Amino acid sequence: MAGMIQRAFQTYAWFERRLGLTKPIAEAAAHPTPPSSASWWYVFGSAATVLLMLQVVTGILLALVYTASAGEAWASLQFLNHSIYLGWFLRAIHGWGSDFMVAIVLIHMVQVFLFGAYKYPRELTWIIGVFLLLCTLGMAFTGQVLRFDQDAYWGLGIGASIVSRVPWIGGPLVHMMLGGPIIGGQTLSRFFALHVFVIPGVLLAMVAVHVWMVLHLGVNEWPMPGRIVSKATYDHEYHELTSKQGVPFVPDAAWKDAVFAAAILLSVVACALFFGPFGPSGQPDPTIIQTAPKPDFFFLWIYAVLAYLPPELETPFLFIAPVVVIGGMLLLPLVAGEGEKHWSRRPVAVLMVAVIAVTLGVFTHLATFTPWSPLMEAWSGDPTPTAYLKGRSPLERQGALVLQDKQCRNCHALGGAGGMRGPALDAIAARMTEDQIIRQVLQGGGNMPAYGNALSPAETRALVAFLMTLRGNNLSPAIDASHTLTQSGAMRIPVPPPPSAKTP
Repeated sequence: MAGMIQRAFQTYAWFERRLGLTKPIAEAAAHPTPPSSASWWYVFGSAATVLLMLQVVTGILLALVYTASAGEAWASLQFLNHSIYLGWFLRAIHGWGSDFMVAIVLIHMVQVFLFGAYKYPRELTWIIGVFLLLCTLGMAFTGQVLRFDQDAYWGLGIGASIVSRVPWIGGPLVHMMLGGPIIGGQTLSRFFALHVFVIPGVLLAMVAVHVWMVLHLGVNEWPMPGRIVSKATYDHEYHELTSKQGVPFVPDAAWKDAVFAAAILLSVVACALFFGPFGPSGQPDPTIIQTAPKPDFFFLWIYAVLAYLPPELETPFLFIAPVVVIGGMLLLPLVAGEGEKHWSRRPVAVLMVAVIAVTLGVFTHLATFTPWSPLMEAWSGDPTPTAYLKGRSPLERQGALVLQDKQCRNCHALGGAGGMRGPALDAIAARMTEDQIIRQVLQGGGNMPAYGNALSPAETRALVAFLMTLRGNNLSPAIDASHTLTQSGAMRIPVPPPPSAKTP
């Protein structure tokens, strides 16, 4: 035994003589930390780093089985879920680890913001943290695409549609993103490279720089009301604080980091065991358009915002809001690098966090039930109410069948049943003239697709005839003001429709 221990020490000494790791590691472990910073409020950064390591390890194991091919990706995940011992558990750990990592990084950013830790001399630490947040979100998005199920396929299609709106270079960007004009095998290969190599490489490099800067500049002290950050005096004050009252990071602060990180890892394992892996849902099939794709949880709020925005505001929002938000976060330490740190002296900062949190929470909640989404079972589950068929002509009744067969009620309600993405049809003829209804049906507009190629002239005529009978509680029909004047200049009085066209 003594001989084995001696050989182990000799081996260690051989490596240490050539690498010299003991001294820098010991200095990092013993670096002085303000006693107030050895707090449970300062554990989120370490937990995020531990979760990153978990993602790297589980990701490598998954990559050994996963096939980045449009024809095999979905099947390889099914193989992991059902044919490899604990393969489903490995996928669940990776998926829930991703969600926990996004949550922890967001909480860490909020804590740093409220504690004023972005101020001098930690401006660059904050800026790198912003890029770390973006990379973390990028990992989450590319990971969803690699599931390559119906949600991933159509979500990627929506993403490509957004990218195509970039002025001048939208087309080349989409081609570079998808690897061609359509979503296919090259698309998945590119996202696999991003998810496994590019983004993790950038992430690990920036984490190393981020940790080095924390060691070099020191952990931010607990903010105190009235303690002003000044570039002229801060370095001296911080050095004096740590030299007189500082405690070594290990073990005074490190044990809290270790306990919290262990609790987070146990929570990830518990969620993986209880809830299982994410998907994959239905196999991707571009011919199935009766689908309502949703992104993963942390992107749901974007899903709701885009659905509620008027069509003409979507593009400006998509290209102005992110630039303003990210630009503001990057410029924050450069324009507010001095002054108060304590949140009680920064009410605007507290109000900003509260408003953002409530807004994101509300939109995320709305996206979970989405009353404005198409109801894909409405066309078969809710037949046209019989009250809307009484007294109708054969042509108008045929139009009611067209309304049902063409699944119009996925998006439009009739008699209080159906979708809510488009306006209710109960009084459509009181809001739109016959010409306007024909144009809307054939050419579409707003959120409505064009049905000119999906309807025959006879079907269009029957559908419009039925829609023209829907005037609510016998409201007056809509009038085209440009046609209300006769050649003599007299006002033309609209003739009431025959009894067969009245609605109940």
